[in-house]
Amino acid sequence: MSIPCKLSSIQLAISLLRFCLSLQYIRTYLCSLYIFMDKKEQYTRVFGHIDTNGDGKISPPELQICIGKMGEELSLEEAEIAAALLGSDGDGLLSMEDLVNIVESANEEEKVSDLKKAFNMYEEKEGSGRITPKSLRRMLSKLGESRTVDDCKMMIAKFDVNGDGVLSFDEFREMMA
Repeated sequence: MSIPCKLSSIQLAISLLRFCLSLQYIRTYLCSLYIFMDKKEQYTRVFGHIDTNGDGKISPPELQICIGKMGEELSLEEAEIAAALLGSDGDGLLSMEDLVNIVESANEEEKVSDLKKAFNMYEEKEGSGRITPKSLRRMLSKLGESRTVDDCKMMIAKFDVNGDGVLSFDEFREMMA
């Protein structure tokens, strides 16, 4: 594989990781609406969902699982490269601090792009421009969080500015601000 392809794969891996972390963060945020959590607690919860073996580090295989839950593919080599580049201590694994740095380092354009991608995954159907209680329940279920449609209605109601029972992208963006 040539260097440009490796760089392209690395950029893809980093982009997919940031996207995955955004979705995990959104899931945690939505599920924590009933319980007050500060940002650190939310990051800790997200980290715990990704760190499936509970060793306090995110390994390349755990990155693959995280990306896979989002319907994307990441080779083990790409995951190893991403972890090596994004990790701060050279062990090829990601710490909690690394996770926070990845999410927080995104510029505003990347954050909006990630939110749009996440919104699209939660949409009722592609291009509908709205998240319904049923589509929210479906996506949370895919991410391993079991909620009823009534739970999802209450989650949506907290940010449904116009009272139509669904979230538009603008309402979704406000929720995540």
